[in-house]
Parts: sequence; C-alpha cells; structure tokens
Amino acid sequence: MAASSVIPSLLLFLFVLFAAVAASSNPNGYMRLRFYNHERILGSGPSATVVYAVQRRDSNSGAGFGNVIVYDNLLRSGVEPDSPIVGRNQGMGVGSSLAENSGLTNFQLVFTAGKYNGSSLALQGLFPVAPLGTVFERAITGGTGQFRLARGYLLTTEVRATNTTLTGQLDAYITFR
Repeated sequence: MAASSVIPSLLLFLFVLFAAVAASSNPNGYMRLRFYNHERILGSGPSATVVYAVQRRDSNSGAGFGNVIVYDNLLRSGVEPDSPIVGRNQGMGVGSSLAENSGLTNFQLVFTAGKYNGSSLALQGLFPVAPLGTVFERAITGGTGQFRLARGYLLTTEVRATNTTLTGQLDAYITFR
C-alpha cells in the first residue's frame, strides 16, 4: 500500500516541477522594462516634441481643462540626452481636471531599434501635474509585435527637468494573456 501512495505523490511533484520550469522559461509570461522619455517642453521653440492642438485656457502646465496636447517624444535607453534611441512615445493628452492638476493621456510606445524593434505598447491613464520625483501609474492596455496581448502597468517618474526639456523614467510591468 505504501508504494501505491508514493506514485500519485511522485506524479504530482513531477507535474509541479514541469509547470515551474515551463513558466520560468516562458519569455512571454512576465517582463519588466525600463526606458526614458525625453521631451522638449511647450514653449521651447519650433522643435518642441509637445504642441497644443487646442488651447482653451492658458496654463503653465498644459493641463488646463479642455486643452488638447499632441506629442512625439524620444524614448532612450538612458537618462542622458545622448543615450541610444530605442523608440518614440507618440500620443495625446487632454486637460480633464477642473482643478488643472491632471490630464488624461492616450499613447503608444513605438520601438524603432533594439530587441523590440517593430513592436509597440498601448497605454492610457492620468498624468498629474506634480513635483519632480512623483511616481504615477498608467495602464498598459495592449500591444503589437512582441507585445501582442500585453497587459500591465507603467510607472512614470519625472527625473530631470530644464527650461526646455523634461525626462521621465518609465518602468513597464507587463504580463501576457
């Protein structure tokens, strides 16, 4: 009788072991990526990567209620302005707060170089007007190429600001379904 009770336990152990190995070797199970959004800010001249499409109200932050902002920023592998370019952050924001302390963003991270070249991530969520170093979260709602069926979240932290530029650290936490 003892031998017959060992076999189911052994089979269960082998099944759990196989499942653990399969999950750890699955490159599409979970990913964490870090890159940096390099933006030339509003009012910094004709080469700004952020422009007003509609400006209903003057606002220092661009998040004035009803304002529509369109942007096309560089994604780089590092915080330095000469870090290798890995793609672009292309999208739009709408001033959606009467208090002018946030806006709704809808954008794509389009990868144009490196391991994820030709793939993209789709994101949306609030962008708060907040001090440098504030961490905020937006939803990853999908993707293309190597990010097909992606879900997850993006944590953004503005890490560097000058009179003409704003650099944000983007940490993506991605699962696939």
